[in-house]
Amino acid sequence: MASLYSEQDSNVRRTWMLMFVFFCVVVGLGWSFSYALNNAAILYVAVLFSVLMNIGSYWYSDKLVLATSGAKPVDKSAAPDLWNIVENLSITAGIPMPKLYVINDPAPNAFATGRDKEHAAVAVTTGLLSMMNRNELEGVIAHELSHVKNRDTLLMMVVVMLLGFVTLLSDFFIRTSMWGGGRSRDEGGQVRLIMMIIGFALAIFAPLVAQLIQLAISRKREFLADASGALLTRYPEGLASALEKIGKYPRPMLHANRATAHLYIGNPFGGGEKGKVSWFTKLFMTHPPIDERVAALLDTK
Repeated sequence: MASLYSEQDSNVRRTWMLMFVFFCVVVGLGWSFSYALNNAAILYVAVLFSVLMNIGSYWYSDKLVLATSGAKPVDKSAAPDLWNIVENLSITAGIPMPKLYVINDPAPNAFATGRDKEHAAVAVTTGLLSMMNRNELEGVIAHELSHVKNRDTLLMMVVVMLLGFVTLLSDFFIRTSMWGGGRSRDEGGQVRLIMMIIGFALAIFAPLVAQLIQLAISRKREFLADASGALLTRYPEGLASALEKIGKYPRPMLHANRATAHLYIGNPFGGGEKGKVSWFTKLFMTHPPIDERVAALLDTK
């Protein structure tokens, strides 16, 4: 029988498989471009660069996200209520207490980052601390700790890295081709021309497909973290109420960034995604509609 825990395992396996396929696509792009431009070095550079970016994203992605968001570390004396909530819920979840950060921003929001449970961090905005009661704040923190426990934080940063690499590789290919790098008069010129056309198609569509994959993973994991957070607090109404408040806040965060928007519990550009929306619109959303998330938490239709 399916359960939340079996769904967690299944989603993690699917995501890692998707990462493997995505890596193969990156290598395929490098090979296509190197063949079209008659330059084998492109493939070697693509593989080497992707490996280095994987290593870099594993070790330093959390520091990059925290720095770009303007998050500042806090201790127990500076935020005793927040500290106690995170400490208690971490014990309940069976994970080490993550480092705590606060973002000076009136918009209510939060995110978690880190490569594993031992190197995790949770950041909340000052707006979240001022707007939420204790039950709502516990719901938000439980949601973020669920991301940490499920290794979502590492996986989503890897997706960001791969997306950026595909975009850079595609841009490099187009620019090089524009300067005549693809002209060739050898006997395989026709084959090379076909590969050039395929390469251009990949260069145009690969970043879009990568973006859609990133957003799809993000939306699925938000639902999973909502459910896991509700189990952790045993009070889904707290998280549901917090999501409603986050969704009603109309203004964007001061340091909203599209590259990291999917990491936050709510849309950092303000307003949330509420109400019924078309399937096509959902393809480009970083978060599921607030109404759907609240309904899933409260088991309503």
